[in-house]
Amino acid sequence: MNNEFFEALTLLEKEKGIPADYLLEKIKAAIAIAVKRDYGGTENALVDIDPTKGSFHVAIRKDVVDDIENEYTDILLEDAFKYDKRAEVGGTVEIALETKQFGRIAAQAAKHVIRQGIREAEKGQLLQEFQSKEHEIVSAIVSRVDNRKGIASLEIGRNEAVLPKSEQVPTEVLVEGQRIKVYVVEVANSEKGPRIMISRTHPGLVKRLFEIEVPEIYDGTVEIKAISREAGSRTKLAVWSKDENVDAVGACIGPKGSRVAKIVDELDGEKIDVVKYSEDPAQFISAALSPADVVAVEVDPEGARMCKVTVPDHQLSLAIGNKGQNARLAAKLTGWKIDIRPESGFFSEEVAE
Repeated sequence: MNNEFFEALTLLEKEKGIPADYLLEKIKAAIAIAVKRDYGGTENALVDIDPTKGSFHVAIRKDVVDDIENEYTDILLEDAFKYDKRAEVGGTVEIALETKQFGRIAAQAAKHVIRQGIREAEKGQLLQEFQSKEHEIVSAIVSRVDNRKGIASLEIGRNEAVLPKSEQVPTEVLVEGQRIKVYVVEVANSEKGPRIMISRTHPGLVKRLFEIEVPEIYDGTVEIKAISREAGSRTKLAVWSKDENVDAVGACIGPKGSRVAKIVDELDGEKIDVVKYSEDPAQFISAALSPADVVAVEVDPEGARMCKVTVPDHQLSLAIGNKGQNARLAAKLTGWKIDIRPESGFFSEEVAE
């Protein structure tokens, strides 16, 4: 029985990926509960499982007494001698139990709690595994796509997570078997188990991709100061270099655009503007409106984080962007409200927030 038990334990560890030590603690607690139920709720149940020796020891302790008040916790001295020749009144004896002595009800209870323990162990492992990956990128394989609801089920290692429609890039069409990268937004524990929120639309996905592709960001020489994104369409990234000899924008773009090209491919063609960050609001706002040229930036003197930007007439549409996207992303990137005007002044106001 012992060999079968430890073989099953090893199999569970391999199949479920749950550490044997964790399983053992749950199983020991389950057996202890079963013994207590079968022996009058006594708290003196002992369970010792040693996988290195392949030993499985279950026992109960009883108090040696002259008169029995509780048959589950007390034992007479003459009966105690059967288990310990040195027993004496006032002491205790340990009575080893055979597995079959648990009784059918106790055994069923043990099985139930063990199953529950394994489920809890799986949930605990899932929570621990994903908590270590919170705010990181993980690779996943699309296992199922519900075309009616639009959700996709993903395999992440040995675990499964759901990618809601709202967290999918609008321009992408996911197919079963496809390998994708997702960003772990949040991991929380709930009554129903670990809740893992993953996303393909979160700006953090782009940020982590740049950290992977650009060594200067990974080693801290170049810092990502801000990011704004409209997933599937365009992202703006503001970067700054701690080393005056390192071009932050150039490092991110890479030789012949090789670094940023890899990220664009991963994001299915999403456009990426990498701009230089500046502590000077006027310079930062000018850069954020790239690829448009800016003639002047007039910052609100009252400190309301509002500004008026003047651009050449022929650059007006470029500065505003399709449906206001370029101006909108620039405003999100800088944290400023931007009022864009043509150099000639003949244009109704366009404000991005």
